[in-house]
Amino acid sequence: MLLELITPEKKVFQGEVNSVQLPGTNGKFEVLNNHAPIISTLTKGHVRVIDSNNKTELFEINGGVIEMQNNKIIILAD
Repeated sequence: MLLELITPEKKVFQGEVNSVQLPGTNGKFEVLNNHAPIISTLTKGHVRVIDSNNKTELFEINGGVIEMQNNKIIILAD
């Protein structure tokens, strides 16, 4: 699935990923391939990305919004 992680300053990450763990307003959650469409708010915490090569990357955010639809994830983060 394709992930775009965007901040007001720049696009922080764009690429194919296997999974994304997110700090949701009601707790952590994970998005995998073929996940049902979702829109959710995010709180301060880490976004953990496992890319298509199984490499893990962490991104610190102060909040934001995620939209997942048709195996494309867009994260608008502070």
